Amino acid sequence: MAKAEYVLRGSFDEILAAIETEILSGSISASLEDGTNWQFGDLRCAVRVFERYSMTGSNRVSLNVTLVGRGDTVSLCAIASGGSQAMFLKINTFGEEAFLERVKEIAERYCL
Repeated sequence: MAKAEYVLRGSFDEILAAIETEILSGSISASLEDGTNWQFGDLRCAVRVFERYSMTGSNRVSLNVTLVGRGDTVSLCAIASGGSQAMFLKINTFGEEAFLERVKEIAERYCL
């Protein structure tokens, strides 16, 4: 499992759109599996689950992205999972890291 967390400054909708667009365009096998949105007053939350095939690990890798925002402050947590082929040990996590790297590139544009 690979994880990244950020506090960002910018438009919630713009950040969410960038994540969805760039993750899906970053890999021919990437798909948006599901997602949900909540809003409580001015507090917003969006959860997205992406999946793609990892050639390095010869398996599928998932990426969960959660955004929580109020005003122009947005918290981002991205967790990639499923990139290992071993039964008891976690080896070959290249697929997870590569999937997560896309989110890191997007987040760095909006970092505080």
